[in-house]
Order: sequence, then C-alpha cells, then structure tokens
Amino acid sequence: MALSKKGVEISISYFKDQYLEFTTENNIIEITLTDTSVEAFKILIKYIYTGTIRLEDIEPSIIFGLLVPSKKLGLVELVECIQSNLIDNKASWLRLKFTQVYSTSFQDNNFKTLQTFYTDILAKHPKLIFDSDDFTSIQENALVTLLKRDDLQIEESEIWDKVIQWGKANTPDLPSDIKQWTEKNFLDLKTTLDKCIPLIRYFQMPEKRF
Repeated sequence: MALSKKGVEISISYFKDQYLEFTTENNIIEITLTDTSVEAFKILIKYIYTGTIRLEDIEPSIIFGLLVPSKKLGLVELVECIQSNLIDNKASWLRLKFTQVYSTSFQDNNFKTLQTFYTDILAKHPKLIFDSDDFTSIQENALVTLLKRDDLQIEESEIWDKVIQWGKANTPDLPSDIKQWTEKNFLDLKTTLDKCIPLIRYFQMPEKRF
C-alpha cells in the first residue's frame, strides 16, 4: 500500500513513531502500518485524502480497529470521533468486548473518553473486571484509575484480595507456595503494587484481616 507525499504530509507526526517503517521508490512513499487491518488502512487513507468518514456504515470491530492507528497518525479529531461514535451508537458491542476495549483504552491517554465510559460502568459493577479471566492482564494505570474511585460497589477487603492477585501475577519469579517466599519475594510484590497500596482504604476492612 502506498501514499503520495501529499497524503503523508497530513500525518507527518507519525513518521517519528517507532512503529512506522517506510521506503521511497519512484517518488512513492510506502508505509507499513503495523497491527492494522486492510479494511482499517483503506478507511484511514480515504479519510486523509477526503477529510470525511461515515462511521455509521462501518462494523464496530473495524471502527475500534481504527482507534490506535488513528492516534499513531496524529488524527486527533478522528480519535475523538471514534470514541464518541462507539459510546453513542455501539455501546452494546463495547460491553460485549468489555475487557479487550477496556484494556486498550488505557494504552494511551488520548483514549480518556473510553476510559471514563468503562470506569463509570465498573464503579457500579466492579466484578465485571475483577472476576474476569483477563483481570491480571489489565494495564497498571487501568487498575490504579479504578482504585481511585470512591464509589466502587464492592467490599474493600475484596478489592484488596484482587489487588494482591494482580500483583502476584505481575511479579516475576514468585513461588506458587507463599510458604516458600523469601523476604525479597515480598519486597518484589510490594514494588509491583507501589502505586496501588496507597489507594487501599484499610480503615474500611475488618480488623481480622490484619
């Protein structure tokens, strides 16, 4: 796939991105846009040349697939448009793909509209993420953002248990049997949870937990 130099100039900031590879031959710049489907690439090229896009005619999975490459290309307005369209018109799909989209939304601060959408849902239904099979793979900043909420509808002791579960899964070389842990293992876990521990409301937990 190739772009003319005119099209490239519109998204020139993307050339600084580490994920972009390009070569020039016969005055044509060939771009390799990683992690992007053919459908999404074609839509982005059309948008770059025409400045228009009809998201209502596109499947939600493809719309979502436009989000990350649009950010890489510096298409700020399109990034916002994609998020708003998904929330306003594809909310059922967002709930169906909850963990996938939730995790992706925290990969970049430009996806705050989606971040807010999901954290608002999780405040009322936190077990959607805490009890999911993919819980331990969520981004650290996603977990921290959730822990900062004052309105989570779940016991603080349950939150603490889940935070420990996440920390153990994200701390390398921890023995499966806690009886075999060394002082270093405990310190490593503490380091992993460095941003989470201050957000736990210990005063809301039963004394017997300590």
